[in-house]
Amino acid sequence: MNARRIVQSIAASADWSPAALVATNEPVVLRGLTADWPLVAAGQTGVDSAIAYLKRFDGGRPVVALTGDAAMGGRFFYRDDFSGFNFEAARTGLSACLDRIAAGLDDPAAPAIYVGSTDLDLYLPGLRGENDLPWPAGTPTPMVSIWIGNRTTAATHYDMSNNLAACMVGRRRFTLFPPDQVANLYPGPLEPTPGGQVVSMVDLRAPDLDRFPRVAEALAHAQVAELEPGDVLFYPALWWHNVEALSPFNAMINYWWNDAPAFADSPMTTLLHALLSLRDRPAAERAAWAAMFDHYVWSGGDAARAHLPPAIQGDLAPLDEPAARRLRARLLQRLNR
Repeated sequence: MNARRIVQSIAASADWSPAALVATNEPVVLRGLTADWPLVAAGQTGVDSAIAYLKRFDGGRPVVALTGDAAMGGRFFYRDDFSGFNFEAARTGLSACLDRIAAGLDDPAAPAIYVGSTDLDLYLPGLRGENDLPWPAGTPTPMVSIWIGNRTTAATHYDMSNNLAACMVGRRRFTLFPPDQVANLYPGPLEPTPGGQVVSMVDLRAPDLDRFPRVAEALAHAQVAELEPGDVLFYPALWWHNVEALSPFNAMINYWWNDAPAFADSPMTTLLHALLSLRDRPAAERAAWAAMFDHYVWSGGDAARAHLPPAIQGDLAPLDEPAARRLRARLLQRLNR
C-alpha cells in the first residue's frame, strides 16, 4: 500500500483529556503515554513475560477466541463465496488461548488467533488497577476492553464511539478514513458481520481497483498511525479504521466513550428504520424528507422549537430520561401496528 498521510503525534505530557481530543475531530497519537505501565514493561522483556503477566489476572471466565487458517493471512473476513466467515468463534479459557498463541510464535503455518473487545474488568480483574488512564471527572464513563492475538488484521470498519487505543505489547498499524469516505470504502452487508460492525469489502493489503475503483479516492484521504508499545491513538466516532497487529504477539487496551446521554437510542436504529420508511420512496419525497431532517434533527433542534412556548414544544423540547422513555414507547406502538 502506498504511503499515506501520517497521523499527527503529540507528546505524552500534552493535554490528552477526552474533551480536548474530541474537539480536534481528527486522529491523534500520544507517543509514550502508557510507556510506564507494567504490561508494556513485561512485553518489552519478552513475549513469555507478557503472557505470564496477563495470566496473573485470568478471572476464569471463558473468552471468545476467533481462529482462522494460516491461509487467510490473518485477515478476519468472509469466505470467498460469502457463505460464512473465514474463521471459527469458540469459547475457551484465556490462559489456554495464550498458550496456543505462544506455541505457534515461530510457526508460519500456525492459525490466526484473535481475542477481541473483551471486557477488561470482567475477564481480567485487577489488571486495570495496574494499567489504567486517569479518567477526568465529569467525562462519560468509558467501556474498557482488551484485544489479544498474533499477526491478525481487523478489516476496515467504524465504531459508534470515540476511541483511545493503547498499544501494550507488539506493534500495530491503523489506517484511518474520515466518515465522509463511506461510499468510497464499499461497505459490506449490515449483517452478518465478522465482528459486529459493517466492514469494507476492500482488502487494503492489495486493493482491487478494477472492482472497487472509488477506493483510490478513499486512500487519498487515509491517515496511518504506526504504534509502538506505550503509544496511544485517539480517533473520533465513525472514523473507519483498518487495524493490523504486526508482531507475533500483540495486546491492546482501548477506551470507548460517547458524549451522548445514556438514554439516547443507537443511531443505527434510526438508519434501519430509514431503510424501512424512506429509502424506497420517490426521489422528490426523499429530498423533501432530507429538508425535514435538516430542520428537526441536523440543526440540533433549536430552530425547530425556538418559536414555540415551552409548554407546547412536546417532543421538540430537549430530551431527558422520562421524555426519552415516552418517545420510545410511542415509537414501539407505531412499529408494532
